[in-house]
Amino acid sequence: MQQSYSLPPAWKVIWITGASTGIGRELALGLAASGAKVAVSARSAEKLAELESASPNIKAYPLDVTSPEQTAATASAIARDLGPIDLAILGAGLWIPMAGDDFDAADVIRSMTVNYMGAANVLGPLIPAMIARKAGHIAVIASVAGYRGLPQATAYAPTKAALICLCETLYLDLKRHNVAVTVINPGFVDTPMTKVNDFPMPFLMGPQEAADIIIKGLIGGGFEIVFPWRMKMLTKFTRILPYRLFFALTKLITPKRAT
Repeated sequence: MQQSYSLPPAWKVIWITGASTGIGRELALGLAASGAKVAVSARSAEKLAELESASPNIKAYPLDVTSPEQTAATASAIARDLGPIDLAILGAGLWIPMAGDDFDAADVIRSMTVNYMGAANVLGPLIPAMIARKAGHIAVIASVAGYRGLPQATAYAPTKAALICLCETLYLDLKRHNVAVTVINPGFVDTPMTKVNDFPMPFLMGPQEAADIIIKGLIGGGFEIVFPWRMKMLTKFTRILPYRLFFALTKLITPKRAT
């Protein structure tokens, strides 16, 4: 049975992007089971239809977040159909493993277009609407990979670093308008996106457990949600290391690649 939560009364309408699989799907199910009306978006209309059929509180809005026009139209449709968006969880993302010596500019651009510009396209219509109402909560799923540059994350990590920085820049400006901003930084989660990884993923957790942590963290407030705790301690520690020590440690723990 899907776990339910005691949500803030203000969370009547929630929009989740990247909701067709993984963390986004589990978030939608948990929030819908808790009584919120949940709009779910992703590119796969088929997977969204399956998710929609799981709860009367879930309504599907297929969307490619790389299209600013389509994203703005979707935000308007949700507000028209369900009401003003109270909480938006921006989870659309793309993971392409890439080492520096396999650099592919097209994949780097594609990653930034989906992961960063996709979030910006959602924020475009959301922020003015929330400021006008002086109410709302924006949560962006970034990653602990955005803390520092790591091998094999050439296309991915910079997009997540950009999202973390974006949330930091928005936090105080939007707080003046009673609009909250949260950045969510997961470690490794067992989702279709991580199935392609051919390297050890320390502290791997399931998507339902990740969604539980995220929902509880959003209810509790605060700027950052980061998990699991062991990955949090490790990655937070690397942020304060000088480059010489950081590179030495990274080399020590990174699996050697065949040449």
